[in-house]
Amino acid sequence: MTGTEEAVIGLNWGLNIMDRLNSSPRLMLVSDLDHTMVDHHDPENSSLFRFNALWEAHYRQDSLLVFSTGRSPTLYKQLRKEKPMITPDIAIMSVGTEITYGKSMVPDDGWVQFLNYKWDKNIVIEETSKFPELKHQAETEQRPHKVSFYVQKDKAQSVTQALSKVLEGRGLDVKIIYSGGIDLDVLPKGAGKGQALAYLLKKFETEGKPPLNTLACGDSGNDAELFSIPGVYGVMVSNAQEELLQWHSQNAKDNPKILHASERCASGIIQAIGHFKLGPNLSPRDVSDIGREGSSPGLEIVNTGLLLEKWRRAEIENTELFIAGLKATVLPSGVCIHPSGADYSLEEYINMFRKVYGDQQGKQFRTWVDDVLATQLGSDAWLMKFRKWELCGEERKGCYVTSILSKKDSDWFTLVHLHQTWMEHSGQDEWFL
Repeated sequence: MTGTEEAVIGLNWGLNIMDRLNSSPRLMLVSDLDHTMVDHHDPENSSLFRFNALWEAHYRQDSLLVFSTGRSPTLYKQLRKEKPMITPDIAIMSVGTEITYGKSMVPDDGWVQFLNYKWDKNIVIEETSKFPELKHQAETEQRPHKVSFYVQKDKAQSVTQALSKVLEGRGLDVKIIYSGGIDLDVLPKGAGKGQALAYLLKKFETEGKPPLNTLACGDSGNDAELFSIPGVYGVMVSNAQEELLQWHSQNAKDNPKILHASERCASGIIQAIGHFKLGPNLSPRDVSDIGREGSSPGLEIVNTGLLLEKWRRAEIENTELFIAGLKATVLPSGVCIHPSGADYSLEEYINMFRKVYGDQQGKQFRTWVDDVLATQLGSDAWLMKFRKWELCGEERKGCYVTSILSKKDSDWFTLVHLHQTWMEHSGQDEWFL
């Protein structure tokens, strides 16, 4: 048995993501973050909100979301505070040198052991210090299996070639990746976004649950490896950098499984899902008339949140018909526990909506839900658990939500129970809905 096979079979899953799936993931979506999933030129995060709604409504229950980023855990967590991102099932960080699972970011110990082969960070630091062209990145970006620098574009190729020979002469097996026109990372030979993805796919195969389809999404040179994994679909977003486009023209221009999208960032990802026919690609945010008939529990949760957002932004008409329509979808005797701890009947809770109509009109107010998971309690009832967020400008509030939905003798879901609890550091807002 090879070292790789031992690592795969003897892995500590940590938080076993696959336990919640009854069968192979319908789709595993693996996306870079900066300028791919996250558009830093879009202050309203419109494409990210579109993707969030699509994923939580149609994919969260039976698919896997993987973020693959060059960022260290420190900068990854910082980005999550700055942008309205949903929680991935798996995070690949530090250019494929770290793999973690779930919200708690449980590390994959088997991957760490695999990367230790012919790697010595101290030797890398010693030899790179002899290259004045290399400028150290921040200390947070120096990781156990990654040493990172800035280097001018015109010096990158010569430095990479010379450094590779020196480190090979010291007995190391390394990989040097240049991306973004300035970033240079020295990694173990077995590291990288592509190798981390291949490792995960092997791991799922060992578990007997290989993804039915995998879509890799990127914009820069360090994403090229993702598109090289056999059988994987790939999308280069429309704003992809020259280095990735050049790689594509030299290595994969005739590959029908790789798309150069016509849309930016997360919108390009949504476009690719439709192009390759991997599943639904109409985001609930793109539906002008939000319907509820025949929807899934996840779509019901997403659509309800969007309705309340539109109500507070005064994007739907303020009528008693709207309030009556909401009341028709709740159990009159049902109980709502507000994050403040106050108890209301569900009808009382809906009556409160009158007071907040249009209170966010003209503001950058958005809501989204995260990690929407449904547990079927019976043939017609579901326990829903998720996180709900409100964002107005830079102010963010969130709560944990547990609810029970029922669907008896109707195509409509009925809300039976709603329990909300403030997240730590969230403001105490009477009108958090």
